[in-house]
Amino acid sequence: MIKIDHIALYTRRLEICRTFYETYFGATAGTMYHNPNTGLKTYFLSFADNTRLEIMERPDVEERSDKALSEGFIHLAFSTGSREAVDRLTARLIADGYACVGRPRVTGDGYYESVVTDPDGNRIEITI
Repeated sequence: MIKIDHIALYTRRLEICRTFYETYFGATAGTMYHNPNTGLKTYFLSFADNTRLEIMERPDVEERSDKALSEGFIHLAFSTGSREAVDRLTARLIADGYACVGRPRVTGDGYYESVVTDPDGNRIEITI
């Protein structure tokens, strides 16, 4: 059986991103790995369903200016289980100063979702 083991993303704010995903999405961080030769630092973040997100930082990573309309992976989606949970989490993130680029709504293809950004501006869909 083939399944996705994990998704990875680079950040220039490793500890801030770790805290973001722990605080708002229930992630549990493993032990930080550090390669002193390259400067790479990583955490594997585990979620309740055993999904993992690897967040990585290295000194030579450049910021991508357009995170919404460029080729490649474009967003992560987290399922909350209900419309009310989508609304609550979205409101909490907005109250805590995170950008909301899509208020809770039913999309054209029938999803109920909102879209917020993480500390690096990566888009996060919050769905039922």
